[in-house]
Amino acid sequence: MTTPSIPHVDIESLAQFDRIVAAGATSMAGWRVQSVSLLERTPVLLGLAPMGSVFLGCALEEEAAAWIRDGGGLIFPTIPALPFDPYRGGLYDADELYAGLDQGYDATPDAQIYAWSRQQDEKGDTSRTLAAALHDHSIADALGDRDGVVGRPWIGVMGGHGVLRSDPNYRSAVLLGRALARSGLTVATGGGPGAMEAANLGSSLASYDDSAVEAALSALAVVPSFRPSVTVWAAAGLAVRRSFPGDGGLSIPTWFYGHEPPNVFATSIAKYFSNAQREDVLLSRARGGIIYLPGAAGTVQEIFQAVTPNYYGDKATQTPMILVGITHWTRTLPVWPLLQSLASGRPMTTSVTLVDTIEEATALVTPTN
Repeated sequence: MTTPSIPHVDIESLAQFDRIVAAGATSMAGWRVQSVSLLERTPVLLGLAPMGSVFLGCALEEEAAAWIRDGGGLIFPTIPALPFDPYRGGLYDADELYAGLDQGYDATPDAQIYAWSRQQDEKGDTSRTLAAALHDHSIADALGDRDGVVGRPWIGVMGGHGVLRSDPNYRSAVLLGRALARSGLTVATGGGPGAMEAANLGSSLASYDDSAVEAALSALAVVPSFRPSVTVWAAAGLAVRRSFPGDGGLSIPTWFYGHEPPNVFATSIAKYFSNAQREDVLLSRARGGIIYLPGAAGTVQEIFQAVTPNYYGDKATQTPMILVGITHWTRTLPVWPLLQSLASGRPMTTSVTLVDTIEEATALVTPTN
């Protein structure tokens, strides 16, 4: 006789908790309550069987906490003195990460979390490792929830963070992101400046005409780089986003590369501490394919991280990989000859392609256009 499975319920707000209780709940089995203050719900909690429940960073009165622990529930307490919530229930957005930007970038949560990560790395503190791991687990969980709601295939766009907003390659990446979003794909980038910002911007401009693209590019070109001032660079981006609101897709940056601030155009930002986990998520979920614009060491690393499963995989598991820029990938950074050698005689032969223009790349991943 098999034991029936217990439904899993994520509770991420007090209103959601109250709705479930009002519907007649008598047990908390399968509940995962995340960062919810339940200080005023002790009588309610004492009327619910706690076996099989998990409470992550919730505020509880001691009577309720004892009831849950003694009844077979698990309580993961808050971790003090953190500039972030390790049990957060959703992804970030630019407004949250750049809150307080008018006081300078150093005052924003994004900068403060990066500073915390650097300080804790130097100390080698176990609590830092735990807090970061819990946070990244919460981000992965929230990303899965978002993916299930949106339901559109991801198309990854990788490229150099150093591409200036005034550069023709930036404009090309904007047009690429717009074309991909218009075809019904979710544009997913590494979340940084340069080509990644341009692709998210392009996605956000999918519903606009060419004149809006030109206006956005002209406004951004005034502040072409995040150096020397992240504050001015981010403020310019936020102003453009307010002028042309739209779905900028998804970005997956990391505080590991904290010197690269996240771009403001992605609608959802899944920011990780772990670069390895972030790259694995980005590359493994981009089942619509991955487009690589000209970049340097980081982009090369991402190419070969994605090549490995293609190299060992069969025809059914291949992820399309499209490199844009023949001269860049054959001469400047001769990655293409090595990819050809790896692909020879293997299923990945048909999944790795070199083209010279974004129009060619777009046609390969959106064949109906």
